[in-house]
Amino acid sequence: MRIPGWAVWFPSLFSNSKFKNRIRNPHMQKPTERCQNLGLLLICPLSAPRLSGRSMALANLTTAPEFLLLGLVDGTDIHPLLFLLFLGVYLLNALGNLAMVVVVRSDGALRSPMYYFLGHLSLVDVCFTTVTVPRLLAGLLHPRQAVSFQGCFSQMYFFVALGITESYLLAAMSYDRAVAVCRPLHYCAVMTPRRCAALVTTSWAVAHLHSLLHTLLISALSYPCPAPVRHFFCDMTVMLSLATSDTATAEAAIFSEGLAVVLTPLLLVSLSYARILVAVLGVRAAGGQRRAFATCGAHLVVVSLFFGSVLSVYFRPSSAYSARYDRLASVVYAVLTPTLNPFIYSLRNKEVKGALKRGLRWRAAPQEV
Repeated sequence: MRIPGWAVWFPSLFSNSKFKNRIRNPHMQKPTERCQNLGLLLICPLSAPRLSGRSMALANLTTAPEFLLLGLVDGTDIHPLLFLLFLGVYLLNALGNLAMVVVVRSDGALRSPMYYFLGHLSLVDVCFTTVTVPRLLAGLLHPRQAVSFQGCFSQMYFFVALGITESYLLAAMSYDRAVAVCRPLHYCAVMTPRRCAALVTTSWAVAHLHSLLHTLLISALSYPCPAPVRHFFCDMTVMLSLATSDTATAEAAIFSEGLAVVLTPLLLVSLSYARILVAVLGVRAAGGQRRAFATCGAHLVVVSLFFGSVLSVYFRPSSAYSARYDRLASVVYAVLTPTLNPFIYSLRNKEVKGALKRGLRWRAAPQEV
């Protein structure tokens, strides 16, 4: 039994056998007498009022409960081959996305709205994987990584914020493609620089406000110490399942607001591609249909991978929960999709490949001189 820190100052109280039994077996207590273990501090409602959500969050910060990330694979064995595989994927992700950001920002030929959104998407992707993959790599070599309360919820905040930002950027890109296919003559008048900047700013703002709300609600709950997290990062659904306090209010707010925020970009993407499909089917020339599908095909692959894996994790019955499946699906939308994005767009796009070649020639020219 772990002795609370304040027991040093009250040895006679802690030596009481009735008090010991209550701590060893909390189920012997009445519901109103059950104690809450918040890290190193034991708070018992016998002598103190029940903590509110704000007080619980402050107690969590002061007592600093610790979380144990169990990693991608269960057990305490190290996995050097998986480490090398994910390290290679992460380096490929960083190289591809950062190269895309540099090319879009530096090449004058890539000034259209599509590449403006693509540059922001690449920046989000490299940050998105950086939030989770380093911890994943550490867990493959040193299982059961200890994470502080502040570190865990900071990771969750940035993971949710960047994930929602990516979904809204994908929706903005689908809207851009719909305008390009359905209203090509009015494309420049509709997709003005101001409108593009407004779409990107809205994506970042909505995502961070959404993430802040969820992080505050979940961090206000109480947790055991140490709390084993069966994941390679502090995921929102896993943290809710670990909470020892009542989660009904938090879950109601999270899933009602979260449903609207998450499904909005999916609805926008679906409507955009439905309009594109109707417009393409109305084109009689086979060559025109091929060009239209080539314009949107790469984006459709990315959208399908991202939203398909997200929906399979966060929108399914709780009875179908599987820690192993959640971790594998998380690898798809948190690691695989951000890595594929720059290569899908660049390998199928002549303008991007041309910009990359011009950049390489510009780098090589001074060396030859």
